[in-house]
Amino acid sequence: MAPSKKPKNVNKDQKPLPDKPRRGWWFWLSNGVSAFIWFVLLSVGVLGYFALGLPDVDDVVASTRRQPIVIVRDAQGEDIVRAGALYGDAISVDDMPPALPAAVLAIEDRRFYTHAGLDARGFARAMLANVRAGSVVQGGSTITQQVAKNLFLTPERTIARKIREALLALWLEQKFTKDQILTLYLNRVYLGAGTYGVEAAAQTYFGRTARNLTVYQSAMIAGLMKAPSRYNPKTDEDAARSRTAVVLQAMVAAGYLTPEQANTAKSGGQVKVSKGPSGRGRYFADWVLANLDDLVGSIEDDLIVHTTLDPSVQSAAERSLVSALKGVAKTRDAGQGAVIVLSPNGAVRAMIGGRDYQSSQFNRAVQARRQPGSAFKPFVFLAGLEAGLTPTDTLEDAPINIDGWRPKNFSGTYEGPITVEDALARSINTVAVRVARKAGPSAIISTARRVGISTPLTSDLGLALGTSEVSLIDLTAAYAPFANGGVAIVPFGILDVVTTDGRVLYQRQGGGLGRAAEPEYINMMNRMLVKTMTQGTGKTAQLDRPSAGKTGTSQDYRDAWFIGYTSDLVAGVWIGNDDGSGMKGVTGGGLPARVWRDVMLNAHRGTPVTALAGWTPPEPVDPLTRLWRRLTGG
Repeated sequence: MAPSKKPKNVNKDQKPLPDKPRRGWWFWLSNGVSAFIWFVLLSVGVLGYFALGLPDVDDVVASTRRQPIVIVRDAQGEDIVRAGALYGDAISVDDMPPALPAAVLAIEDRRFYTHAGLDARGFARAMLANVRAGSVVQGGSTITQQVAKNLFLTPERTIARKIREALLALWLEQKFTKDQILTLYLNRVYLGAGTYGVEAAAQTYFGRTARNLTVYQSAMIAGLMKAPSRYNPKTDEDAARSRTAVVLQAMVAAGYLTPEQANTAKSGGQVKVSKGPSGRGRYFADWVLANLDDLVGSIEDDLIVHTTLDPSVQSAAERSLVSALKGVAKTRDAGQGAVIVLSPNGAVRAMIGGRDYQSSQFNRAVQARRQPGSAFKPFVFLAGLEAGLTPTDTLEDAPINIDGWRPKNFSGTYEGPITVEDALARSINTVAVRVARKAGPSAIISTARRVGISTPLTSDLGLALGTSEVSLIDLTAAYAPFANGGVAIVPFGILDVVTTDGRVLYQRQGGGLGRAAEPEYINMMNRMLVKTMTQGTGKTAQLDRPSAGKTGTSQDYRDAWFIGYTSDLVAGVWIGNDDGSGMKGVTGGGLPARVWRDVMLNAHRGTPVTALAGWTPPEPVDPLTRLWRRLTGG
């Protein structure tokens, strides 16, 4: 059945609706004017809101104040690292070679001298190029906008920031001349390798002032502005040259160069990039910088820090550690290591905090705390000597039970009566526990504190087996009294701190922790630790001169150590894994001892042979006499 039509009037009394009025030109004009007025008011309100949020642009000089630079140098005066942003002296556009601002304008903002801070044509051209490419290949910001962003705004990508950037650009154009704006830009723009401004970049990359840059060098610096890290000639010279070719082509298109001039510049572009800091010693530099505030307070001026680092020792130590780990990382599950080399007075000569600084800046020589195992025993035996023992006293190497604790030897066997010095040389655990029981945990802790161990130590006999965690720098420094005759030291790396104009802010005057042990006990310890090297667990580490040291291996092969010394240097080596997982049979007498020997042989090259403090090498004994003495007990 078809639906019935709705009647026009349900109620007979209802009046018909009036016809709608026709909208003539006056209606549309009045509404258009009203909408325009509301648009203007709204725009003014929005701009007013963002204008209220603008920074104080009246103090441009204060806003452009740079942070100070700290240059850390090794003992030979070579730069290790430059910390902080590197700014060069301000140079006006008039003092630059014409090719430098021309290259920048050609590649960054060709209409700079004709627009009023905002370039609608340039923005539209960039958007069209980006649409065609399907990605961002051009930017639409003018140099004035970039100055506004770099000086006053954060790098956040928001509409609010872009509006403020545009307002600031218009203000800058009213406040400064075009040359002044371009000068601000060229002296503040980031150009990679920690450099800001063309002068710092010219000095860093080419070893010359920006005033003397060639056309090719100018184009290379201009090319950095798009992506400073990607086109940095120090890290990727091929990419830098490719980008420079693009800039030269842009200079031709903009009319700054003829094709012949561009080709001439390109053919003569065998740029020798200036050599900067070698990259070695970065763990050491970080450690030095972390301690700088305590010495000079708040840093307001550019500083030069002269340090104790020996570049030859540092280089040799880095090579030794990396080579050793490369050979066993997979086969022995040994993933990390650390090395530290000190003078007997505490001066740090080398510091390696890991196998690769770029992949991990965690300094395992300073920040990591691990169980030292038997490498802690010298302090136990020193406390035992102070309690009345002598190196020739005999103690029992036999099973021991202390309230259910049954420490065992690494070998799993027992040898019966053994002298104190032989027990230390062969790292006999049961004898170490007996020495600890005689001295007492409190005396051991006191001795460890005197020699320089600062980390917390548990007050129990587990100290005898090195169960309390220590850092490599602390443990190595604690061996220094054996090398210097009994004086405890504090490791240091800074000799002096001066400003770039020569004012001395800090100069080391000495210092230490005072006498740690009497000479007679130090002499006994040297005798015993020399025997560890010649007849005990440290044989692998023997040098071509008097030396002493001790191995250490923690439970389940989690940590392997060798700490040793000569009269000239004290060095420590740690091998292990960051996650504390065990290695495959790596002990202190193996890999760490070999690294230690390699490091020390290189460090002592050309150094006269000297005896250890208070220790006299035994006279050579012929084999027949040695046999007779063994048979007769003489």
